[in-house]
Amino acid sequence: MRTLLITLVAVFALTSVLYAQSATQLTLDFGLVNATGNSKLTNINLGEKLSRRFGGWLFKQTALVLYGETNGKRSAESYDVVARGGYQLTSRIGTFVLGEYQRDPFAGLASRWGGGPGLTVGLVQSKSDTLGVESAITEQKERSVAGVDQSFAATRSAANFKHLFAGKAFLTEALEWIANLKTSDDQRINSETALVAPFSKQVAMRVSYLIRFRNLPEPGFQKTDRILTTGVQVAF
Repeated sequence: MRTLLITLVAVFALTSVLYAQSATQLTLDFGLVNATGNSKLTNINLGEKLSRRFGGWLFKQTALVLYGETNGKRSAESYDVVARGGYQLTSRIGTFVLGEYQRDPFAGLASRWGGGPGLTVGLVQSKSDTLGVESAITEQKERSVAGVDQSFAATRSAANFKHLFAGKAFLTEALEWIANLKTSDDQRINSETALVAPFSKQVAMRVSYLIRFRNLPEPGFQKTDRILTTGVQVAF
């Protein structure tokens, strides 16, 4: 629980400073989460998204915290923090540098650091639909809950789709594939499907379904985790 509190304080301190310094888009998610796989629980989660655009530059930072206890004992704990800075070269092509931190001891992961440069391309840019793909070379450093460390280079390929409905509701799909260049069977796939329906300019209902798959999980752990979240999204 102490780790959770420290993480939340750090995240909110960062977002508060950046939000105060410039015209920034800040979004907070509060939801009821149902998790299956290595963690099995129904509890509350907290998500945060921060973005700032100035000229051709775009900075994004996201955080997702999941923590749960069953009968007074910890039954789920995961943290995901991503920071990303990018520059738009043309209306369709951009470059970026990505940094990530993950911790999910209930999936056998004590810590994972990753990041590197990449290129993004906008394939579809219509009024109601956008589709972009991106590719990056990253360096990954992992430690398992058993204390085993490994470092390796990996490729990261991703696709992001958004469809805007009438009434400003929208659907998003984010698909990510990370392939270990050192061990070919070590591959991870993450998929998040989300539906957002605004109640007002600042408040919306958000439903998301997240799937995390690792082809070579730590010994004794499952390959797939599924997280369904239903809650409220508040934009500032």
